[in-house]
Amino acid sequence: MKKLFLLDAYALIFRGYYAFIKNPRINSRGLNTSAIVGFMNSLLEVIRKEQPHLLAVCFDKGGSQERTAMFAEYKANRDETPEAIRLAIPYIHQILEAMQIPIIEKEGYEADDIIGTLAKQAEKQGYTVYMVTPDKDFGQLVSPNIFMYKPARGGNEVEIWGVEEVKENFQVERPEQVIDLLGMMGDAVDNIPGLPGVGEKTAQKLLKEFGSMENLLANTDKLKGKLRENIENNKEKGILSKTLARIILDVPVTFDEKDFELSQPKMDEIKAIFEELEFRNMFTTLQKAFKLQPVVPDLFNYQQLLPTEGASTPVEPIKKLKTIADIPHQYQLLTTQAEVEALLPELLAQKEVCFDTETTSLEEMEAKIVGLALSWEVHKGYYILFPEDMALAGQWLSLLKPFFESETILKIGQNLKYDLKILANYGIEVSGKLFDTMIAHYLLNPDMRHNMDLLSEAYLDYKPIAIESLIGKRGKGQLTMRAVPAELQKEYAVEDTDVTLQLKQVFEPLLEKDQMTALFTDIEAPLVRVLAQMEYEGIRVDTNFLGELSKQINTDLIGLQEAIFSQTGHFNLSSPKQLGEVLFDRLKLLAKPKKTKTGQYATSEEVLSELAAEHPVVAQVLEYRALQKLQSTYIEALPREVNSRTGRVHTTFMQAVTATGRLSSNQPNLQNIPIRTPRGSQIRKAFVPRNEDYTLLSADYSQIELRIIAALSEEDHMIEAFLEGQDIHRSTAAKVFGVPLEAVTKEQRSHAKTVNFGIIYGVSAIGLSQQTSLTRSQSKELIDTYYQTYPKLKGYIEKQIAFAREHGYVQTLLGRRRYLPDIYSRNQVVRGAAERNAVNAPIQGSAADIIKIAMVRIAQRLEKERLSTRMLLQVHDELLFDVPKAELELVTPLIREEMQQAYKLSVPLIVEIGTGNNWLEAH
Repeated sequence: MKKLFLLDAYALIFRGYYAFIKNPRINSRGLNTSAIVGFMNSLLEVIRKEQPHLLAVCFDKGGSQERTAMFAEYKANRDETPEAIRLAIPYIHQILEAMQIPIIEKEGYEADDIIGTLAKQAEKQGYTVYMVTPDKDFGQLVSPNIFMYKPARGGNEVEIWGVEEVKENFQVERPEQVIDLLGMMGDAVDNIPGLPGVGEKTAQKLLKEFGSMENLLANTDKLKGKLRENIENNKEKGILSKTLARIILDVPVTFDEKDFELSQPKMDEIKAIFEELEFRNMFTTLQKAFKLQPVVPDLFNYQQLLPTEGASTPVEPIKKLKTIADIPHQYQLLTTQAEVEALLPELLAQKEVCFDTETTSLEEMEAKIVGLALSWEVHKGYYILFPEDMALAGQWLSLLKPFFESETILKIGQNLKYDLKILANYGIEVSGKLFDTMIAHYLLNPDMRHNMDLLSEAYLDYKPIAIESLIGKRGKGQLTMRAVPAELQKEYAVEDTDVTLQLKQVFEPLLEKDQMTALFTDIEAPLVRVLAQMEYEGIRVDTNFLGELSKQINTDLIGLQEAIFSQTGHFNLSSPKQLGEVLFDRLKLLAKPKKTKTGQYATSEEVLSELAAEHPVVAQVLEYRALQKLQSTYIEALPREVNSRTGRVHTTFMQAVTATGRLSSNQPNLQNIPIRTPRGSQIRKAFVPRNEDYTLLSADYSQIELRIIAALSEEDHMIEAFLEGQDIHRSTAAKVFGVPLEAVTKEQRSHAKTVNFGIIYGVSAIGLSQQTSLTRSQSKELIDTYYQTYPKLKGYIEKQIAFAREHGYVQTLLGRRRYLPDIYSRNQVVRGAAERNAVNAPIQGSAADIIKIAMVRIAQRLEKERLSTRMLLQVHDELLFDVPKAELELVTPLIREEMQQAYKLSVPLIVEIGTGNNWLEAH
C-alpha cells in the first residue's frame, strides 16, 4: 500500500523555531534562521527515514473564516507571531518549490482542515496516510489507515499514533470522540471556551458515561451539583466548542496521486537558496535524504560563510535533555502540622526562597490550595501537602504567614501573580521583594515564550516532568492534582521550585549584563504585586444596564435587517458569500468587484467602507455588523464574566506578552472596551463603582507619546509648544502651513495631528493621503515641510535606525530593549518594518515604563497612607480607580502628582482626571 505524508507546516515551523531558542541560528547578516532549520530538519528526517512515495506540505492561509464567523474570539488570545518566523515563511516556500514538493493552502482554511480533507480522500483511494504534526488535535482523524506521525525532538524518537494509541492517550473509546473531548474541555491555545468546570479528566469521565457532547447535553438531569448547573447553563457554548474543535473535511482541495509524487530536487536552485541562508551542512543532509551523489565542497563559497566580527557562532547540535531521573536530588514530603512547624525556623532563616502553589484549578478566584513547594538550595526542597479540609489547610497556611509577610526574605517564583492571588484567597499578603523568572526572561528576550518548561529546556538543558503525565492537559476546568499520589506530587512540585531557583541564578547576572536590573527590580517586579491586587479586586459591572442595552441593540438589529431586506430580498446577513452575491450580482454595485483567492466576492469592512456612498444598503450592512459585534463581543459576553463569588469581573493583565512593554488584558479583555463610537461607548456605562459611597476616577496621560518624542528628539519647537501649554497639533499646523496660531483651521489641525502621530510609524505620502483629504503630492509636500520644521526629529529617526543596525536592538528611556533582527534583512519590506520599530518602540515602550512607575508608586502611597481607594484597571495611558467619596479630595492630587512626577522629561507630563458614576462619565 502506498504511503502519503502530509506535513502541518506551521506546527513544525513553530516547534523548530523554539527548539533553537537558547542558541538561535543567526547567520553573518543577522538573519535568524532557526525556524527554517527546525522545519527542514523535520522534513528531511521524514524523507530520509520513510522514503515516502507521496508527500505535501500544508499551510494555513488567512485563518479559518468559518470558525471566526461562528465565534469572533476564536484564536483571539494567541501571541503575535515572532518576526523571525514571519520572515522564514517565504524562504521555506522557496525551498519547497525548489525541492518540487507541493504546497497546499486555501484562503480561509487552516492546515488542519486541508490535511483532514486530503487524508480522508486518500484513504478512500486505498492509501495509508501519515499526518506529520506535533498537534494532538489530529487524533480525531486517526483510523486504521490514517496515522499521526510526531517527529523526533530533544532526543526522543518518532511517535506514530494509530487507533489504539489515540484511545490510550486520550482515554476515549474511538478516535472520533476526541472532538467531543476537545469541545467539553475547551482549548486555551485556540480560545475554544469548552464547558465551564470541565477539564480533561472530567471530560473523559463524561464521555465514558454519555458517549458524546450531544448525549451529555440531552441527559444533564443525571448530573449533580455545580457541574450540572454549569453544563445546563452553557449548552450552546458546548455545541459551539465542539463545532470549533471539529476538523473540516470538505475543503475545496483534491487528492490526485500525480500531484503529490515526490520528485528529485532542483539542486542548483536549492544551492542558491542555501548559500544565501548560509546552510552548509544541510545541503549535505538533503543530498543524503534523496540518496544523491555528494556535491564537491567548492560549489559553495565557503569564504562568505565565515562569521563576521560580532556574529553568532553556529549552535551545537541539540543535546539529549536531562530529566529528574538523571539528577541526584533531595525533595522532602511534609504531611503533618508538626512537620510544618518544625520547618518554619529554617525557612525564616533564609535570605531568599522559591515557592510555588499547587491548586485545584487554574481559575485563581475559585482555586483551593493542594500543596506548597519550597526551595532555597539547588536540587533540594520541601513539599507541604495540605489537608483536603480547607479550614485546616488555612490553619497550616497561617503558620507560614511570618515567611510570606517577611520584608527581608526575597520571594522567587515563576508567574508569581497567580500564587499571590491564591494566597489572597486565604487572607495572606506576600510582602518583601519579588523575583519572577517569567518577568525577568521577558525583559531579556521579549519575543520568546516564557513558560517554565521551555525556559528549563533552553537554559538548563533539563526537561521537567510533564503535567500531562500526572493530571492530563491543562485547561480551564478543574485539575485533579488531589488524585495524584503524594510522592509524585512532591517530585513534580518541588522540581518546579528547584528549576525556577536555577533560572533565577541564570537570569540575574544577564539582567545586570544588559543593564536592566533597575528596570526589573524597581518597576517590573513590584508591578507583579500591583497587578495581582488589581485583578483580585475586580470591577463591578451593572448587568441590568447591559440587559436593557441588549434589548435596544436587538431592536435596532431587527430594524436594520428589515431595512436591508426591503431593498435586497432575504439572504443570510452573516454569510460573506451571500452578501457578495447580493451586492455585486443583484445590485451590481461595481463593474469589476474584488474577489478573494477562493473565488468569493470580497466583503470586508475596508471594501464596504469604500462602497458606502454607492448604495444606502452598504452603510446599513456596516452598521448591522458593528452592532452585532457589540452585542456578541461585549454586551452579551460581559455578564457571563461576572464572578459568582465576588459579583465582579476580574480581568487578567498580561505582563509578559507585548514586545514594547505595554500591558495587555484578557479573560475578558477590558483594554478593548469601545470608546470611539457613540453606541460602543455606552458599554462603558456598565462599569460602575463598588456602591453609592464610591465614585470612579479616571486619570489619563495627555499626549504622552508626543511628549516623549519631543524629549527624545530634543526638538526645540515641539518642546517650546509643550512648555507653553499650547495645543501641539495646532502649533504644528501653524508652523507647517505658515499661518498664525489663531488662524489654524479645523482641517489644518486634523492634517497636522495625522502627521504628528503618523511620522514615527513611517507614514508615507500614500498613507497620509489615505488618512486625510490631501492628494499624494500634497501629502508629500506636507511631510517634507514637517521635516524642515522639525529637523531634529528627522535626525532622531536616522540615529535610531543607525543604532539598531549597529547593536541589533533599541531601548526605552528606562533601558527596556526591543531586539530587531530584521534590521539586517535584504528584503526591503521586512527591513522597513524593522526600521519603523526602531523609531516607535522606544516611544511606546517609554510610555509603558512611565505608567508602570506611576502604578507602583500610587499603590505604595495608597498602602502607606492606609487609604481605601483601589486601582482597578490600566488601559494604555489611563488608570481607573474606585474611590470612596470621602477620600476623593485627598486622592485626586495624590494620583496626579505620582503620575506627573513618574519620570522627569524636558517637557511636562500632564494628567487629565475625571470622576463619575460610571466609566464613561469618569473618562
